[in-house]
Amino acid sequence: MGIALLIAYGFFLLFIFAYSIIQLSLAWRYLRKHRALYNRVIPEMTNREWPKVTIQLPVYNEFYVVERLIEAIAQLNYPKNKLEIQVLDDSTDESFELAAKKVRFFADLGFDIKHIKRPNRGGYKAGALAYGLQQASGEFIAIFDADFVPEKEFLLQTIPFFYESEKIGVVQTKWEHLNANYSLLTRLQAFGLDAHFSVEQVGRSAGGHFINFNGTAGVWRTTCIHDAGGWQSDTITEDLDLSYRAQLKGWKFVYLENVGAPAELPAEMNALKSQQYRWTKGAAECAVKNLPAVLRSSTLKSSTKINAVFHLLNSFIFVCVLMTGILSVPLLIVKKDLLAFSVIFKIASIFLLSFLVLSFFYWLSRPVNERKSFKGFLKFLVLFPMFLSISMGLSLHNAIAVIEGYIGRKTAFVRTPKFALQSNADKWSGNKYRAIRVNPMIIFEIILAVYFGYGIYLAFVLKDYGLLPFHIMLVIGYGYISLYSLLHSKVK
Repeated sequence: MGIALLIAYGFFLLFIFAYSIIQLSLAWRYLRKHRALYNRVIPEMTNREWPKVTIQLPVYNEFYVVERLIEAIAQLNYPKNKLEIQVLDDSTDESFELAAKKVRFFADLGFDIKHIKRPNRGGYKAGALAYGLQQASGEFIAIFDADFVPEKEFLLQTIPFFYESEKIGVVQTKWEHLNANYSLLTRLQAFGLDAHFSVEQVGRSAGGHFINFNGTAGVWRTTCIHDAGGWQSDTITEDLDLSYRAQLKGWKFVYLENVGAPAELPAEMNALKSQQYRWTKGAAECAVKNLPAVLRSSTLKSSTKINAVFHLLNSFIFVCVLMTGILSVPLLIVKKDLLAFSVIFKIASIFLLSFLVLSFFYWLSRPVNERKSFKGFLKFLVLFPMFLSISMGLSLHNAIAVIEGYIGRKTAFVRTPKFALQSNADKWSGNKYRAIRVNPMIIFEIILAVYFGYGIYLAFVLKDYGLLPFHIMLVIGYGYISLYSLLHSKVK
């Protein structure tokens, strides 16, 4: 029994270590190429006519933000006669009429803007995008989710890059944050997203590996969408799915770290969980769907295949964190009976390098002024362990989503409610979309917090402190997640 525990524990630990090595390679490429890519010059459009662009705004019951979104799009600095705006509205509440009124307002001002309602909500976001694409007249398709407020120069900063090559299918920009400092929860989300939108995206791009369209704040070449098979709704991350199908067809993606599109971060725990569920389960579904084609490809280089494997399997890290945590407690108990394998336990300590690698990875994603100041260093020393703890605390919730994705269990597209939060004075407690029911999952999260607390107790009883930091972070993570899931579920 003890040996079986050790083998299982070693497997999950090995995946975490391999994942951290891939992250280290991305960090290295980011260090080497970041400056050149960040400072790349926008191609000249001299003697070229600006192309027709269709902007798609997929919305569903966005009472608090839909008007802000439409107004931001209408303010884009781009020739009005070259702009088509589609409000792809699946709403079933009063937000539909708010959007309709705003569309009529801008239509009267001469904008080519349409309020499009489908007969049904089949395919969710992917279905809405596909439906709008059938009517789109633009050579390029820009997409913005409801919580985004793009800068006025967005199209002028992105469209020219398509003229560097006819094989460029997507130009993706960096997500910025409207409410990063609203709470600890939003600060930690910004911390994690900044690493993805700097080190990961730039690192993969610099290595010539597959990157992904992030679902919003990017522009597609219309022919690329069609050539790759169009929007498909058999996964709930249609953006990652189409990204891989397009790149397997030979299309190239451009990532612009220096062009940002601000958006709202979820400030309520259950809204964050909805978002995390969709992202992690969708990534698992995309792995099942696209990984075989990646591995079979005869044109992709080996390093690109390896990076694609860990890119598509990145949500499996939550399964690994959950299982190493659960297995670590009984391993503490039976460790004394496995003295013959003591050398393995010593070798396993090398996996502490995973923590150091991830520290370096996330440190690189911090703003330059923070990396050069002692105050910034102290801030990182607080945020990074807390970020890891909260990520660990989400491992049960996300691991279930991942497993559902792998086994093909289909569920509805769960939207992330938006609260229109931009300043600390804004409140969300009365928001009509917030969860008011307590999810039974909270019970299991509380049980795990107590379970890992028992692991802390065992460390002192057995005088074996090797896993103590890990168990402390797990207790903090599950305690925080369960507490705020409970508090944020109550009617205020």
